[in-house]
Amino acid sequence: MNSICVFCGSSDSVHADYLAGARGMGRVLARRGLRLVYGGGKTGLMGAVADGVLEAGGEVIGVIIPSMHTAPLAHAGITSMEVTPTMHARKARMHELSDGFIALPGGYGTFDELFETITWSQTGAHQKPIGLLNLRNYYAPLLAAIDHAVKEGFVFHEHRDSLRCESEPETLLDALENYEHNHEAVKRWMRG
Repeated sequence: MNSICVFCGSSDSVHADYLAGARGMGRVLARRGLRLVYGGGKTGLMGAVADGVLEAGGEVIGVIIPSMHTAPLAHAGITSMEVTPTMHARKARMHELSDGFIALPGGYGTFDELFETITWSQTGAHQKPIGLLNLRNYYAPLLAAIDHAVKEGFVFHEHRDSLRCESEPETLLDALENYEHNHEAVKRWMRG
């Protein structure tokens, strides 16, 4: 892996532990020589993860849409910034630039990006690892909902098993680096 795409929240109105965790994730990415691909923002966890990478001497690529490419929102200090015309193009470009995906805590945008990435994996559009950094046990309710969907037959075990979840950046990156794509999972989806 050379590049990791990080999905995360942009709100500054969150617990300080989330911001510190995002900054720590960024430092670990840089120490491992992994380029950060993210949404290009300077606020919230987005800004914190980018700052962590930059502080540790790493590379950061932002991908942003024109309405968000403003002084209050866009991170001016990153390695490079790409501006795409739409959110759909933005997500496609982030996927194209990345070898794996991590979701830090976030809201609707983060959930959208995470679930689209999972859906693309289960239908065979990519074979890249996907993980959650479970800061402050943020993702416990979401994982419970996914496990309920498995129990009720809406999500197959093969697809649930492809999602990694850890509370420490190093452990999560180890899991992603050791990920082996289950090629049978796509066939399972096609069988119903």
